[in-house]
Amino acid sequence: MADTATPNVIRRADYAPPAFLIDTVALEFDLVPERTIVKNTMRVRRNPDASHATQLALMGEQLEFVSAEIDGKPFANVHAHEHGLLLDHVPDDFELTLTSVCNPAENTTLSGLYVSGGNFFTQCEAEGFRRITYFLDRPDVMATYTVTLRADKADYPVLLSNGNLLEEGDLPDGRHFARWEDPFRKPSYLFALVAGKLVAVEERVKSGSGKEKLLQVWVEPHDLDKTRHAMDSLINSIRWDEERFGLELDLDRFMIVAVSDFNMGAMENKGLNIFNTKYVLANPETATDTDFANIEAVVGHEYFHNWTGNRVTCRDWFQLSLKEGLTVFRDQEFSADMAGGATDEAARATKRIEDVRVLRQMQFAEDAGPMAHPVRPESYVEINNFYTMTVYEKGSEVVRMYQTLFGRDGFRKGMDLYFQRHDGQAVTCDDFRHALADANGRDLAQFERWYSQAGTPRVSVRTRYDAAQQRYSVTLSQGYGEAASAARETQKGPLLIPFAIGLIGREGADLPLQLDGEAQASDNTTRVLEFTQTEQTFTFVNVAQEPLPSLLRNFSAPVIVEYDYSADQLAFLLAHDNDPFNRWEAGQRLATRELLTLAARAATGVPLQLDDSVVAAFARVLTDETLSPAFRELALMLPSEAYLAEQMPESNPAAVHAARQFVRKRLANALKSDWLKVVEQHRTPGAYEATPEASGHRALKNLALSYLAELDDPAETVRLAAAQYDAANNMTDRAAALSALLSSAAANGGGADAQRALDDFYRRFEKEPLVIDKWFALQAVQRGSAQRPVIDVVRKLMAHPAFNLKNPNRARSLIFSFCAANPAQFHAEDGSGYAFWAEQVIALDAINPQVAARLARSLELWRRFTPTLRDGMRAALEKVAAQVKSRDVREIVEKALA
Repeated sequence: MADTATPNVIRRADYAPPAFLIDTVALEFDLVPERTIVKNTMRVRRNPDASHATQLALMGEQLEFVSAEIDGKPFANVHAHEHGLLLDHVPDDFELTLTSVCNPAENTTLSGLYVSGGNFFTQCEAEGFRRITYFLDRPDVMATYTVTLRADKADYPVLLSNGNLLEEGDLPDGRHFARWEDPFRKPSYLFALVAGKLVAVEERVKSGSGKEKLLQVWVEPHDLDKTRHAMDSLINSIRWDEERFGLELDLDRFMIVAVSDFNMGAMENKGLNIFNTKYVLANPETATDTDFANIEAVVGHEYFHNWTGNRVTCRDWFQLSLKEGLTVFRDQEFSADMAGGATDEAARATKRIEDVRVLRQMQFAEDAGPMAHPVRPESYVEINNFYTMTVYEKGSEVVRMYQTLFGRDGFRKGMDLYFQRHDGQAVTCDDFRHALADANGRDLAQFERWYSQAGTPRVSVRTRYDAAQQRYSVTLSQGYGEAASAARETQKGPLLIPFAIGLIGREGADLPLQLDGEAQASDNTTRVLEFTQTEQTFTFVNVAQEPLPSLLRNFSAPVIVEYDYSADQLAFLLAHDNDPFNRWEAGQRLATRELLTLAARAATGVPLQLDDSVVAAFARVLTDETLSPAFRELALMLPSEAYLAEQMPESNPAAVHAARQFVRKRLANALKSDWLKVVEQHRTPGAYEATPEASGHRALKNLALSYLAELDDPAETVRLAAAQYDAANNMTDRAAALSALLSSAAANGGGADAQRALDDFYRRFEKEPLVIDKWFALQAVQRGSAQRPVIDVVRKLMAHPAFNLKNPNRARSLIFSFCAANPAQFHAEDGSGYAFWAEQVIALDAINPQVAARLARSLELWRRFTPTLRDGMRAALEKVAAQVKSRDVREIVEKALA
C-alpha cells in the first residue's frame, strides 16, 4: 500500500515518445475477489518516432507475475520488480501474452480493480491500470480492446466492459462469461470493467443521424427508484452535444454504473462511465436541489468527455486541462443552457455566479499557496495531486476566454477544426490553441501564457473623464501583486486578457460605446477590450456624461479587479447594473468591504457597528420582485468565512466568524418582517419539481429561514423550522429546516428541537447512505459554542456505527466538512482541530493515499494565519510529514513546509 521510495519529480520538459506502441489488447479476467487472474495479450511494435530501446519496460504495481509468452512461446528474459516488468531483447513487432494475479478484495486505494459492496469495479485514471495488468500505462499509448470476463454467475450476474457486447453465455461450475469489444483506440486509463449484482433502467434513443442507441444506468437493486434524473440528464446531454457542437454518440450503447466507494465524482471510461453514487442517485425525499443540479452537471461532464478526452485525449498528464478544463467549460455551458437557453441572460448569470464563487473561493486560494501551478503544470511528484481546481476550474475559464474572444460561432469553428485534425489522437493544449487560432484567423501566441503562468493576475483600473471633450479613458494595468512564488517564477510577460466593460449613466442605463477611432457607436453596450500590454489605455468618445464603469462583465477573465469604488457607487451598481453578474459582484464587494472592516475590529476587541446603508442595500434586493428568486438568494448570501479570511493580511477565522455572525444577526433583526414574508411567499406547495424556477423559490425561502435563525428571540424561527421539517416532502426543505434548528440552538442555547430533528432524520434515513452523509455533514459544519465545541461532536461521531473511514463519501461528509467547511471551529486556538486533522491524514494515508492527500491540503495556506494558529498548523504538518509514507501526502506536506 505505502510507497516509501524517494519521490521522483516528473517534468514536462523531459517528455519523450514511448519506445514501443501497443495496437491491440485482448484481456481475459477470471474474477475472484482475493485472487483475480488476468491474461493480457497485446500486439506490440517499436515506435518509429522514438529512439531504439533494448528493453521493453512495462508498468505494474501490486501484481503477482505468473508467465510471459512472445508469439505463443514461453519467454524467459523477464525481470519482475516492484514497479513493473523488464523484457530483454524483444523483436520489433510481436504478440506478447502476460499472465498475472491481483487481489481486488484488499485494494482499499480504490485505484485499479477493487471490490465494493461485493461487486467488482475499476478506476484507472490516472495510473490505476498498472494495478490490473502490466502495461505501457501512459495516455499516448492507444489501442483497441477486446475484453472477456468470467465469474460466478450467482454472485456476479452482470458483466460489463467498454464498448459493445459481442457475446455472453454459461460456463461449467456455475460460471458465465461476457465478451466486449471497444472499436475505438483508447489509452489504458479509459479501460473499465464492472461485475456484480446490479439492475438497470434502460432507454433507447435515436441519434441525430437516425441510429438507435441503448442507454443504461446500472445500480444496486434497492436504488433503482433513484435513477430517473440521471437518465434524463444523460438524454439531455446527448441532445445538447449534437445541437451545440454537432457531436453524436459513437457507440451502440452508453452505460453509467453507480458505486458507493469511489475516490472522485465520476470517471469517463469509454462507453462505461463509473460514478460515485452521489452523482447518480436522486429522488425528492433523498436529494436536494443542489444534488439534482450536480447530477445533471456531472452526468453531462462525463458524457461530454466522450469527445473531449476520449476521442481526442491527452498526450501526457501535463496536458490534463486539455480534457478537463475544456469539458468543465462544456458542462457549465450545458447547465446554463438547460437553465436559461441561449437567451435568458438572468438564468444563465445565476449559473455563472455559482461557478465563479467556486473559482474565487477555492482556485484563487490555490493560486496563493504552495501548490500553485499553471493550468499546464511543469512538474509533479504524484499525478493524483494535480487533479486540482487550477486544472479544472481555471482551465475552464481559459477555454471560456476563447469563446469570449471569438463568440459562440467562432468557438464552434475552432472545435470543428480541432476534431477534424485530431480525432483518434493524443495531443497537447497547444494543439487545441492552434485549432482555435487557425479557425478564426488569429495569432494566439500570447494566449499560451495562460497555460504556463501560475497565479491569479490582478488588473488595476484607472479612469478619467474629460467633460469638455466628452472622452472617457480607462487605463488597465496587469500584474500579480504579492503573488505566490510559483507566480513570480513563471511570469513570461503580459497576458491577453479579454476585459468586458460597460459604462452606466446617472439614471442607471447603459451608455453607447464608441472607442476612439471608430466611426460610430456599437449596438452592444458591453465591449470586450483585448488587453495585451502591461499597461494599456482605452478611450471612449462621445460620452455625454461622466459614467460609472461596470468592469469585467460576466467575469470575462479569471483575474482580480482593483478599482476604488465608493460604497455609494457599489450600492448604485447593485441597484442598476445591466449585467447580472456585475450586479451580484457589486453586492459582494460591498459586503466584503464591510465584513473585513468589522473583522479587523473584532480582532482587536472594538465594538461592532453596521452602517445603515448596507442594511438598506440588502433590503432593496430582498424586496425587489423584478429579480428572480435564484438571483436574490445569491445576492443576499454573504461571502464565505474562508474567502473573507483569505482577504485579510493575516487570516483570523475567529474574527471573521464574529464579524459575519454580527452582520447576519443585524440583517435578521432589521429585516425580520421581510424575511418572514419571503418564507411565506416562496413556499412551493404540491409535488416536488427539480426545475430551476422551483429551486430558486426554495433557495430564497431557505436563505430567509437561515437568517431568521439569528434572531434575538428564536421562538418564531424554531416554530417555522420545526413545522417545515415535519411537513417537508423533499430533502431540500428538510435539510434546510434542520440546519436552521441547529443554527438557532447554537445562537441561543437549548436545542431540544434540533436534537429531536437530528434523531428523527437518522431514523428516517438510516438505510440511505447518501442521506446519512448529509446527517454527518450538517453536524460537522454546525456553528458550535464554547460550551459545545464541534470538535467534540465530530470525535463522538467518528465512533458512530454508521461511520466508516474506508468509504470516501463518509470520510468527506464528516472529516472534510469539519476541516474545510467549518473554519471558526477547525481553527480553534487550542489546536484541537489541527491534532484531529493530523490523526485523520495519517490514518487515511495507510488506507487510501488519494483521499488522504486531499485532506492534507486543508493546511497548505498555514503561513497566512495569525502567529498562534501558524505554530499549531506547522506542528501538525511536521507530525504528518514524519509519519506518512505515500507519495501523494508527502508531496503536499513537504511543499507546504518548504
